[in-house]
Amino acid sequence: MNNIYNVCQLKTVQTPYYLYDMFLLKSTLESAYNAARAHNFKIHYAVKANTESKILQEVNKHRFGVDCVSANEIKKAINHGFKAKDIVFAGVGKTDSEIAFALSQQIFCINCESIEELEVIATIAEKMRLKAPVALRVNPNIDAQTHQKISTGLEDNKFGMPLFELQQALDICCQNSYLQFKGLHFHIGSQIKSETPFINLCKKASEIWHKFGIESYGGSVLNLGGGLAVDYSDPFNKPVPEFEHFFGLISKHLHIPTNVKVFFELGRSLVAQSGTLVTKVLYVKKGLTKNFAIVDAGMTELLRPALYQAFHKIEKFNNNGGAIKNYDIVGPVCESSDVFAKNVALPEIRRGDILMVRSCGAYAQSMSLRYNLRSLAPAYYLHNNPVDALQDHVTTSFNTCPDYIFNFFSLQ
Repeated sequence: MNNIYNVCQLKTVQTPYYLYDMFLLKSTLESAYNAARAHNFKIHYAVKANTESKILQEVNKHRFGVDCVSANEIKKAINHGFKAKDIVFAGVGKTDSEIAFALSQQIFCINCESIEELEVIATIAEKMRLKAPVALRVNPNIDAQTHQKISTGLEDNKFGMPLFELQQALDICCQNSYLQFKGLHFHIGSQIKSETPFINLCKKASEIWHKFGIESYGGSVLNLGGGLAVDYSDPFNKPVPEFEHFFGLISKHLHIPTNVKVFFELGRSLVAQSGTLVTKVLYVKKGLTKNFAIVDAGMTELLRPALYQAFHKIEKFNNNGGAIKNYDIVGPVCESSDVFAKNVALPEIRRGDILMVRSCGAYAQSMSLRYNLRSLAPAYYLHNNPVDALQDHVTTSFNTCPDYIFNFFSLQ
C-alpha cells in the first residue's frame, strides 16, 4: 500500500460521502486477530467506533467479539451474526431496560461501573429469575497521556468505580445469588501513543488481581480495554497499527495466572484508517489574513475536530500541481467550531475541487449528526486491492452502485 493513493473519485456521486477501503480493513483485522491469538488474547470490537453493517459483517468474519455500550448496539451485533457469548456490555449510564435486554439475550458479561449499578443489576436479575454475569470496572487512576476529552482512567473521570469500593463490590457479588462474578474491567483512554500508560495499566491490574484475590471470588476474566493509537499524520506509510508490538508489550508486563482470559476492546485501531470522508469545495473565500476553503462536509459528518481539536490529514484529489497556499478547511454548518483544520498547505484550490479527509473509519460516520437538518452522508465500499488495480490497469466499482466506475491515482 506504500505511496499508493487508495481513495478514488466517483465523478457522478454526490458529496459528501464516506468511502471505505475494505481491502485495508481486512488486512488490519487479520493482523490484529493473529497478533492477539499469539498471546491467547481475545479482541472485542468496540461497536461505537463504526456501526455500519458492512463493517460489522467483516469484523464478524474475522472471529472478533463485540463491545457494546447500548442496547441498540447489542441488537445490531446480534442481527449481524455475533453470538451472545461474544458480547460484553459496557457504559457508565445503562438504563434498566437496557440491562434487562442484555440479560434476556444471555450475553457474556455486563461491565459494571458502580456499587449502585451493581445493586440495580442484581434487582433486575432477581425479577427476571436470571443470574447476571458481571465484571467490575475499576478506575485505576492512570494517566493515559492523551487528550483530556478521551481520557477515562483518572480519578476525576466519570468511568469505573474507585479502588476503595472494589472490596465492597466483590462482597456483594459473593453474597448475591443473582450475580455471577466474571472478573475485572479497565479502560484508561483512547488514542494512547506512549507505551508507559499501558505498562502502568498492566502493573496496576496485576497488583489488584493478586491483592484482592480475584480468583477466589470466581474471577476468570481480565478486560484491559483499548486505546491503541493510529497514525493520523501519516496514514499512507502507517496504515496498520503495530499490533504485534502492542500485544507483546502487554504480555511482557502483565503478571496474572495463565488460566485467566485476557480481553481487549479495540475500535479505532481496527477501522480508522480504512475510511475516508470525501467532500467537495463549494467556495474559496479570501479573508483579511487567510484563505477559506468552504466544503460541503462539516462537523455533522466529522465531529472530532470540533469536539476535541482532533487532527485529520486533508489532501486535494487529483493533485496536478499549482502554487501551494494555506487554507482553513471549513464546513457549511452554522457554528464557528465547524472547522476541519487551519493553515493547511495545499495546491491552489478552486470551486468544485475534491478533498479527502483521511482516517475517518472510526468516530466519523458513527458520530454523524442531523444538526441544521442536514442529510446523513452515505457510505460506499471499495473491495478490490488498489495496488492490483493500478498494476493491472483495471477499473473497480462500488458494490452498491455497479455502474459507477472509479479510477485510481498514484500519490507520487
